[in-house]
Amino acid sequence: MNPKHTALIAEDEPLLAANLQAELARLWPELSIVASVGHGEAAFQQGLSLQPDVMFLDIRMPGMTGLEAAQALAEDWPDEAAGTAPFPLIVFVTAYDQYALQAFERAAFDYVLKPVQTERLAQTCGRLQTALKARSQPIADGSGAPALGAAIDQLRSLLGGQSGLALQPKAAPLRVIQASVGAAIHMVPVDEVLYFEAADKYVRVVTAEREHLIRLSLRELLPQLDTDRFWQIHRGTVVRSDAIASALRDEAGKVTLTLRGHKDKLPVSRLYAHLFKAL
Repeated sequence: MNPKHTALIAEDEPLLAANLQAELARLWPELSIVASVGHGEAAFQQGLSLQPDVMFLDIRMPGMTGLEAAQALAEDWPDEAAGTAPFPLIVFVTAYDQYALQAFERAAFDYVLKPVQTERLAQTCGRLQTALKARSQPIADGSGAPALGAAIDQLRSLLGGQSGLALQPKAAPLRVIQASVGAAIHMVPVDEVLYFEAADKYVRVVTAEREHLIRLSLRELLPQLDTDRFWQIHRGTVVRSDAIASALRDEAGKVTLTLRGHKDKLPVSRLYAHLFKAL
């Protein structure tokens, strides 16, 4: 008897979500849909809670996108240990976009186009079943690390070359941040910013002397920063590279940054830990 596998669908259009679920029920009756959600934040939260075998993520959803949900899951997935489920196999669901599809293929992520075509979905189901069968084979150390490690490598590839997935056009690098404080507007030179941190609908702009809040999302801010100087180290944190004093890696492999002239310590997520290697 085939093992019962689980899946989560994240799609903001109810009719498309229902159609995908119906097609999966016909093509892969052993697959149990444990949740169907309508936005990326719910996909992230339910993915962490339910730990399904497979996730179908619409690439563009309100708020957190499918790509951002996948990134958040990879960053926050529990450390591999006995009883921890392997990281889900991810399939992106997208409208046709030549550059986006090329990006998925380069990163070795599977995808299906909207509206979902039965033949193409059948191919995806076959690949997923093969991958899940291979995953079920015992691993020498009993961990599911290869699943998470592979997903992180794929996401790094996708995030590092996602020109076709860019959510905002690339702008000239910012030189000054305009931060409102009451009726005043403070002009903060970008060269003085130690790091930016997402804070709900705002971004914290932290300098050596003080911090400001700007009404802008990190997603909107990122294309305006010089990526040679400002490094993303977590989905919610961007640090000025020459403000980093040291990077400490603990026994579990987690990296924490200390800053020059500032007490804050910044954790680095799994996706960006590779940036900090001794030469």
